[in-house]
Amino acid sequence: MSEAPEGRADLGWSLGTLLRGYLKRSADAVGDLPGGPRGFQVLQIAGSGSCSNQAEIAEATGLDRTVLTYLIDDLEKAGLVTRVPDPNDRRARRITPTAAGATRLADLTARMAAVEEQLLAGIPRSDADALRTIITRAAHSLGEDPVSVCQTVDEVAASA
Repeated sequence: MSEAPEGRADLGWSLGTLLRGYLKRSADAVGDLPGGPRGFQVLQIAGSGSCSNQAEIAEATGLDRTVLTYLIDDLEKAGLVTRVPDPNDRRARRITPTAAGATRLADLTARMAAVEEQLLAGIPRSDADALRTIITRAAHSLGEDPVSVCQTVDEVAASA
């Protein structure tokens, strides 16, 4: 394994390079889904049940509500999600995966796991596991709650 080129071993360069690789591979892995990576993110949030309505999904993803509406329309037309009235707010709609959406989400989640494995294939498994742990700790230290997707705005994925 070769070392990073001199002057390129800084954290920003390393994170940027890793992120660009992740974004490219993830777009390839879920590109057949309406909305690509954004669609995957919305389907994943809907499948987790952690967001109660479209407004919370918009906040969680950093997507403009209008853009999100069109994205959900596309996912709904593909038979992957459905809008149901929110029992807590009659003006709001919950986004829930259909049976086909849940099946598709399982497949896409496996694809994304493969992307992650591919991305980290150049380092030993123990280092890859340590990297995941360290990145998670760093995210926690920023005061974000990574357990709740609805409380974590993923600006990078939203801008992909």
